[in-house]
Amino acid sequence: MGVDLEPISELPGVTFLELDFTESLAQERIEAALGGPADAVLSDAAPKLTGIRDVDGASLEELYEAALAIASRVLKPDGILIVKGYPGPEADLYRKKLRSRFARVSEVRPEGKRRSSNEFYWVATPDLKPARSRRKRSRRKGKS
Repeated sequence: MGVDLEPISELPGVTFLELDFTESLAQERIEAALGGPADAVLSDAAPKLTGIRDVDGASLEELYEAALAIASRVLKPDGILIVKGYPGPEADLYRKKLRSRFARVSEVRPEGKRRSSNEFYWVATPDLKPARSRRKRSRRKGKS
């Protein structure tokens, strides 16, 4: 499923919603269109920059928060969240928020990006390592 402000060409098997995912009813519309929990949420959203630091920072924060709100609502317990980010104080706060909700949060910088771009992606995942059983941990040589 895809969500964007602009229309896209039809893709077989893809549900598309033309909407602003930061709007109040967007979460409900996305959840209804999915019809069930999602394996992943990917936000590649970027704000329209004004050059005014406070305005641009607020726009970034709104996108970050909307992506997390949607993920909190539609992700499976073992689902992953990927969000485009930009360096700055908003990113530092959002990273902390992601780390409080996901076991692993890493930053990935795409290889094919423009040199002038400082964007990156957060990849937030649950801890999927299988828990060791207590019996195996308590075993010592010569004991069963």
